[in-house]
Amino acid sequence: MPRRTATLLASTLMLIALLCAGVLIPVPYAEMSPGPTVNTLGDHEGQPVLRISGRKTYPTTGHLNMTTVRVTGPDYSMNLLEAVYGWLDPDSAVVPHKTLYPEGQTAEQADQENAEEFSQSQESAKVAALNQLHIPVATQTVVASVLKGKPADGLLHAGDVIKAVDDTPVKAKDDVTKLVTRHKPGEKVVFTVIPAKTAAADEKKGQRPESGRKNITVPTVKADGGRALVGIQAGVDHIFPFSIDVKLADVGGPSAGLMFALGIVDKLSSQSLTGGKFIAGTGTIDDQGKVGPIGGISMKTVGARAKGAEYFLTPKDNCASAAKDTPEGLTLVKVDTIGDAVQALKKISSGHTAGLPSCSTSR
Repeated sequence: MPRRTATLLASTLMLIALLCAGVLIPVPYAEMSPGPTVNTLGDHEGQPVLRISGRKTYPTTGHLNMTTVRVTGPDYSMNLLEAVYGWLDPDSAVVPHKTLYPEGQTAEQADQENAEEFSQSQESAKVAALNQLHIPVATQTVVASVLKGKPADGLLHAGDVIKAVDDTPVKAKDDVTKLVTRHKPGEKVVFTVIPAKTAAADEKKGQRPESGRKNITVPTVKADGGRALVGIQAGVDHIFPFSIDVKLADVGGPSAGLMFALGIVDKLSSQSLTGGKFIAGTGTIDDQGKVGPIGGISMKTVGARAKGAEYFLTPKDNCASAAKDTPEGLTLVKVDTIGDAVQALKKISSGHTAGLPSCSTSR
């Protein structure tokens, strides 16, 4: 065999071997890429993303798009070739698997966590939006969770409204712990509650749960530190003066909170927030309207611009990262609260954008 032919054959076999190795060798990485964006003012899969009933709403124009990141699942085993391809793709990011998924977390656990965060983000978005519009939102203390095997297990249930402990009215969730820990371990505590099913039925009618009260006696046990324990976690539930439903399947996590809140504000405001402009954004939100940072910001700006967004509402703490590689034609707008976002939208809709708070790589 001629030397040249032998060399070519050896090189070919080596390449094939490397390719096979690249396919077969797993690496501990996951990939992030731009995901779908959805207009919170519009429809998704034939259904309104935001449906408000019991309160006057107004026509909306333009876009207030929430953005997402597409990620490989916790059980997905990436090979070396896929990792190299992802590293070379400017619109993707390959990161250590543990960055996205804690060690040992299953796909079911990841889905459950994302679903819970998404549900909480919707709740906070509603509260923040109504607070921005100065619409009162009532609160009540509820059983958030019950520890298995503890005294309250089977006696109290998640969603039960706690009205009193030992006949002392409960006005805040911290009152529950204070009243329970007045007891010595082994003593009994009397909870006055409205069962979760009764409370849910009242709320569906737009009524504050007040009927169907029950007194439930729960024994205590000794907790770490010697305090009395019944085995519940108290939480806060909101009672909205009208119905606000968020319908968006196959999305998880808390990062759409800001855009949901702005969509609600727009639908309840007589003047359009967008002025017909295409605006996208991201950010968590709490009940007070504080906007928090999210992951995958560069993936979200790429996805938003690809769909036609001209402005991107960016959490203050994500600004420096987003500004390092901003897609051409997209203006980053820095926001720290829902109030900041509303003011920025008013400037954008009016065309007076010179004073918009911008992002820079230094902050």
